[in-house]
Amino acid sequence: MCGIAGILSENPNLISKERLKKMTDSIIHRGPDGSGHWISDDGRIGFGHRRLSILDLTESGAQPMHYLDRYTLTFNGEIYNYLEIKAELVKKGYKFRSNSDTEVLLALYDLKREDCLQDLDGMFAFALYDNQTGEVFCARDRFGEKPFFFTQFQEAFYFASEMKEFWAVGVAKNPDPEMIFNYLHFDLLDNHSDLGQTFFKGVRKLAPGNYMIWKEGKISIKKYWEINPQSQKSTVSLNGAKERFRELFIESVDRRLRSDVLVGSSLSGGIDSSLVVCVMDHLLRDHPESIQNTFSARFKNFHKDEGYFIQKVRENTRITSHEVYSEMDDLEGVFDKICYHQEEPFGSASILVQYQVYELAKKKGVTVLLDGQGADEILAGYHPYFTTFFNEIRKRSGNQFEKEFSAYAQLHEENTINAKIPKPGFKQAIAANFPTLVNKVGRKVLNTKMKNSTLMADDFFSAFRKFSHNDFNFDLGHLNSHLYFSTFEIGLPTLLRYADRNSMAHSREVRLPFLSHELVEFVFSLPSDLKIKDGWTKYLMRASFEDLLPEEIAWRKDKIGFEPPQKSWMDNPSTQDKIKASREILSKEGILKKGAENLPIQSQVAHNKGDGSWNHLMVANLF
Repeated sequence: MCGIAGILSENPNLISKERLKKMTDSIIHRGPDGSGHWISDDGRIGFGHRRLSILDLTESGAQPMHYLDRYTLTFNGEIYNYLEIKAELVKKGYKFRSNSDTEVLLALYDLKREDCLQDLDGMFAFALYDNQTGEVFCARDRFGEKPFFFTQFQEAFYFASEMKEFWAVGVAKNPDPEMIFNYLHFDLLDNHSDLGQTFFKGVRKLAPGNYMIWKEGKISIKKYWEINPQSQKSTVSLNGAKERFRELFIESVDRRLRSDVLVGSSLSGGIDSSLVVCVMDHLLRDHPESIQNTFSARFKNFHKDEGYFIQKVRENTRITSHEVYSEMDDLEGVFDKICYHQEEPFGSASILVQYQVYELAKKKGVTVLLDGQGADEILAGYHPYFTTFFNEIRKRSGNQFEKEFSAYAQLHEENTINAKIPKPGFKQAIAANFPTLVNKVGRKVLNTKMKNSTLMADDFFSAFRKFSHNDFNFDLGHLNSHLYFSTFEIGLPTLLRYADRNSMAHSREVRLPFLSHELVEFVFSLPSDLKIKDGWTKYLMRASFEDLLPEEIAWRKDKIGFEPPQKSWMDNPSTQDKIKASREILSKEGILKKGAENLPIQSQVAHNKGDGSWNHLMVANLF
């Protein structure tokens, strides 16, 4: 895991090692183990790199890396199947001087050019220069685990792992009012119709699953990977699906254990992280000297603390468990640091707690952490998916619908954590059959409701309401369509940003076994009733691994997000002062109404919009 930087220009006077160093110095936290800077012989291409040593800790793995006197690469990420790829390349006559995955990527590109991306199981963002063609080939992994930003500045093209690299060389930091409007109005942190848009004007990100080619000052972008949510194999049996899912997931975890430094895991107590921990423990049983370190967040006297379930995992494995108890004073102390590292707004105080978990891992000397992110989005783990599922099966079979809804209602009768899903009626049937019309009407109602309740300045609202990003058109009667939306458009992309910035703030690497593309492709090919069944979310995962998971976790009914006691933190006088100061800034910018800072502040629980106080706190940090 590392940080990358680059300046590309037809004017060599705009590229210098001094400018590259300014960029990489701003992201030392991403790579404290070394740095490198390189400029091509003709002066048109400049690459920078900060190194966090994970594989091949010697100087042979240093970057920017050169290969065959033709290619130069600056690379951030991991190629988990690099050993398998390397073995095939050796058979074809390729030679290697290092044990790094970086050199394997260079050789694979020489063999296959852009088609090399199809072979990679990994998370990555990189730029590769070919001195024979004059092209710079840039790519980002399928899900966007690793960041890649770019901008045009003073007749030069810049790319970076974090936007602060641009500010370090004088790029103007201008917040985008369109993104601000959609965040304040709809709580949207991404634009699903333009995944390259950021909260800063002129700065874009390469969308996940895309590559870009720069040549002679011009760029072209192309998507190299896509999933069709409609392509389901309805004939697969439950046993066949369980066997294949188990095989793919264990392989994914096994590959993500490849490292020359210590590997541990995050453990929240939920089923996803618990499964990662239990599979790791299973794989390490043949290596008794390897004891897995886990890292968890705890909350004293909070009804959503998951210590009971963390203890169940501890009792069933050989782990060494480490816990951090988040206190209000701790959150106050790290808030500004986290805003600096995240660079864009984040949805709740849960991100502050995640930051502390990675900080604890650093204190304990564990560099790599496996995590359970992605499972909820691909396997239907959130309770609102029930509505879409019921809409889908109701269209297919009335009897199956009645059976499934009855099972759900009975199973969750005593679930006090998650809101009950009402039995779908006429309105839900209309929504399932006419999703575009329903979304359009819903947007109009929401616009009217929000205009009457928001603190947004009238002129700002009027100027940007036509740039609404909430034109969601996923099929409300098709579960796979809903899962696709959550995985690739609104939901998971934001969570991946949180994890990358928080982990790299402490020079830690996070690996996500549920985001093996082979696993995701397989899950999306399955019918909906293997994902939700008999009232259970993530049914396939539960059934596939009930032998490894503690029973209380494998068949746990409630779903608790990574949720701290945010309301008590917002009640703190110092936090209230921050919110008032934030409102004053936004009022001066013409975003909030005059005098907004004098209005009462509604403290809110995590993921609850309330009067928008949390959002005001976030947006003010952009200025």
